[in-house]
Amino acid sequence: MKSHRNHPLWFAFALHRASGLLLALFLPAHFWVLSYALNDAAALDGFLEWTDYTVVKIAEFGLVFLLAVHMFGGLRLMALEWLPWSPHQKTYAAGAVAASFCLSTLFFLSAV
Repeated sequence: MKSHRNHPLWFAFALHRASGLLLALFLPAHFWVLSYALNDAAALDGFLEWTDYTVVKIAEFGLVFLLAVHMFGGLRLMALEWLPWSPHQKTYAAGAVAASFCLSTLFFLSAV
């Protein structure tokens, strides 16, 4: 008996769900740093200096990857809902991950 969790589209669902959760966890930190721009310019400058480290650039790559995976995964889900069924759903899911990786890699290469 084959488990549904071994199906590639289940992995696409899991990646979309995980990226959404991780982005939701990132959002309060993002707002906290943005509050520096309004309240403490020196603290914002210190934070921006910290973002020049390579490990932060790699984390930004991960963040852009999560954003892209979530966006392309959402587009794939909208296509599932609104377009006629296609036997190429696994190809679309793989294409969404590949496009996300390419987009985040381009961002990373421009950041370093």
